[in-house]
Amino acid sequence: MPATKSPEDAYTAAPFLPDRLSLAALRRAAADCRGCPLHRDATQTVFGKGKAHARVMLVGEQPGDQEDRQGEPFVGPAGRLLGKALEDAGIDPADAYVTNAVKHFKFTRAEPGKRRIHKPPTLREMSACAPWLAAELTVVAPELVVVLGATAGKALLGSSFRVGDVRGTVLEREIHGRTERLVPTVHPSSVLRSDDREQAYQGLVADLKVAAQALS
Repeated sequence: MPATKSPEDAYTAAPFLPDRLSLAALRRAAADCRGCPLHRDATQTVFGKGKAHARVMLVGEQPGDQEDRQGEPFVGPAGRLLGKALEDAGIDPADAYVTNAVKHFKFTRAEPGKRRIHKPPTLREMSACAPWLAAELTVVAPELVVVLGATAGKALLGSSFRVGDVRGTVLEREIHGRTERLVPTVHPSSVLRSDDREQAYQGLVADLKVAAQALS
């Protein structure tokens, strides 16, 4: 007797992708994505932003509270820290394309009406959202992908990914049918949570300098 399938097995954004791929078309289509239940509580889809053919793509986890409210990725405290770290590493933030592995904000509340608390997406939710990230990679065709944190790493490189094992190194992997060069590092939000924020920040900058060197 076949195993009963969970409703989560059907999670996928694939039916919502447009027939012709461009960033503008993807952004419009993603606004109506219902590929997994995360859209139900989020304010809006938060799609990537940046140059259509940027040399470097930065991939984070998911939108945070401010990103969900404003509709753009990396506009909160972690995004501001990332912009400074890119500049300190010699990468112009204006030349990058930034996005997330998951396009809707997943959160919980300690009490009704209280602050929304970030909740990591599941592997199934990341898998459901993967068609959007694959399409962004196809359209932007970056020379290098900077992987920001463990969740982005798992989405791109598989569930066994551990950021501490490979951060600050240049990897080459087949991803969504393309050979990509990637530099993994920590998510900037982890710097903000660190007990030694300066040391954590310098570690992030050092990893981003590896990315800058790979682009030179």
